[in-house]
Amino acid sequence: MEEIAGILWRKRRLRLAEAAAHHQGLRSALLPFHDTAEAAVAHLDTKVEQKHLSTAVKATEADTMEQLADLESDESMTRRALEMLGSKSRDPYKSALAAIRDDTRAWWEDHLESDPDEIEQGESETANNAEGLREFLEGDVMSWYANRRKELALRPLIRDQALGEAVDPNRLERLARYEVHLDRKLERMLTMLIRLRDLRGEGVDS
Repeated sequence: MEEIAGILWRKRRLRLAEAAAHHQGLRSALLPFHDTAEAAVAHLDTKVEQKHLSTAVKATEADTMEQLADLESDESMTRRALEMLGSKSRDPYKSALAAIRDDTRAWWEDHLESDPDEIEQGESETANNAEGLREFLEGDVMSWYANRRKELALRPLIRDQALGEAVDPNRLERLARYEVHLDRKLERMLTMLIRLRDLRGEGVDS
């Protein structure tokens, strides 16, 4: 029985070794200088940044669905604000500012306060008026929605790529062979115990 307990203990340690090897491989796949995210979409006509990799691996399907719903709600508010900017109301700029979400409004305020030295050549500073807000919403904000939607859609591919790269076939093959060896040894021990039990049972009967 002690030998069987020893085999079971080694099998548990083997499971820990497999998990540790996978975690170490996943950690390596998530490093910034790796091209895991890019490799995940190599078959598609698109690009994705490595910085999104960690989030894609950790996010659950429920997380992604919740974030997608939040994105749709945010975009709906922005489109409503754009409609207001095109209306003939008394103050469309003020109405549109009130309609956009708080974080979008904060982004707009930061945009207005951008350092003039950071503005690319040929561009002018954004005007703090209805036309300036329209350009900001139609350009920067709508582009962000499109990129964010793409990022959420690509999460399953990126996660599968990272988990796949985390597997070290050579190391796992050695662990698998050792596991087979332990399984066979355990099977022989159990078979022996069953035979001993049967023999003892026959001795009692006789």
